[in-house]
Amino acid sequence: MGIMKKEQNMYEARYKIAQKRVEKLKGFYNHLLIFLIINAIIVFFNLRNLEDGESYFQWHNFLTCSIWGFFLLLHAASTFIPNFILGAKWEERKIKEFMDEETQN
Repeated sequence: MGIMKKEQNMYEARYKIAQKRVEKLKGFYNHLLIFLIINAIIVFFNLRNLEDGESYFQWHNFLTCSIWGFFLLLHAASTFIPNFILGAKWEERKIKEFMDEETQN
């Protein structure tokens, strides 16, 4: 029975890890969708408000997209590149650190 329990615990641990990865992926795709929708609306209004002969290629028309796009890239990196920003190993170290602190107190 001990082996069955150990295998079940390993399965549950792998399931939780997979579940966290799916949540991160879902969060990124939601972020990407909102980014695309909002920036499409901004482009639409910017184009609608152009004066005759005015070029669309002005810095202020790309400011929101550029800044938000940078943070979207960071989000993508943290989602698709393991351990990019405060990854799993950092999480495990912090959990162990806090558990050790609790044990000492």
